[in-house]
Amino acid sequence: MLLILILMAQGINVEAFDTPNDDGSSITIRWIPDTQYEFFQILRSLDPDEGFEPLAQLPGDYAEFIDRGLQSGQQYYYLVKAVQKEQETSSEIIGPVLPKAQIFDAGRANILVTIIILFAAILFYIAIARRGEKLYIRKIPALTAMEEAIGRATEMGKPVLYVPGIMDIDDPQTIASMSILSKVAEKTAEYGTPLYVPTSKAMAMTMAQQVVKEAAMKVGRPDWFNADNIRYLTDDQFGYVSAVDGIMMREKPATNFYLGTFYAESLILAETGHATGAIQVAGTAMPDQLPFFVAACDFTLLGEELYAASAYLSQEPVQLGSLKGQDLGKLLIILIIIIGVASRVFGLPFLYNLLNVQQ
Repeated sequence: MLLILILMAQGINVEAFDTPNDDGSSITIRWIPDTQYEFFQILRSLDPDEGFEPLAQLPGDYAEFIDRGLQSGQQYYYLVKAVQKEQETSSEIIGPVLPKAQIFDAGRANILVTIIILFAAILFYIAIARRGEKLYIRKIPALTAMEEAIGRATEMGKPVLYVPGIMDIDDPQTIASMSILSKVAEKTAEYGTPLYVPTSKAMAMTMAQQVVKEAAMKVGRPDWFNADNIRYLTDDQFGYVSAVDGIMMREKPATNFYLGTFYAESLILAETGHATGAIQVAGTAMPDQLPFFVAACDFTLLGEELYAASAYLSQEPVQLGSLKGQDLGKLLIILIIIIGVASRVFGLPFLYNLLNVQQ
């Protein structure tokens, strides 16, 4: 419930109330604008007996002032003065007014509806996937080529190199990379092809070893697993890149995977791998590094394709349902943008106001 106090004092109509749909840190003061006054002065106090402090001075055509940065639940008192030349008209003391936080911002109801639709879509598709129904996921060329690339390394009798980025396991891209590593490890173990996984973080090495070991046991080849092939190199960015390049030049892997978070080292890795003649599959959600991978690698997972790869490879119902639900959410957002633009172009205020977020 809004606290609104309206006072008539020497011709000044003033109201002060808790600002609606906020976090309880502001109070709105309103009055009737009058250009006969040079300016309005707004004053605030915690205790009227101790005097008021000036907050703002606004021209005569202004009608509102929002006092921000307040403490929720604290009582505040206000005074508005209208000044004309050397004469001053003051309102009576307004208050107490208490700023309070609102549980729900009514101006963002459209965002709530969008979130509900998105979550409903995700749960709907997960339920469909769990019933065993086939969900269509478009083919991603980089993932389709993985088995062929591993097969090529097997035929040539050369190892496969997998670089999971330079970030630790708390990075979402590293987590996605480990999911893909599991599938790569299954194929290399099945074919008996050596797999090298150099890491720049100790925890990433431990996780990679566990992922590769479980993959080997899954395909019935526990003897294939070699923990020495999954090693920690260094936390230093370019020291790590130099060590990985050294592995490329010495071991001559036939297939290189670069999947995870990369920065300036992306071009160095990709160019070195290209020089050795390896098939290269890369993927990252770092927009600045994608052009280098696209130019120097045979296949590239672009942005969100890195996160979708886990669902694509595993065909796990929860991941597939989440992926389909998110795709529907993206389609919904695109439609909202189109409708919003059309409403402005063709002058349809109803649609524009429906989609607009009130401040």
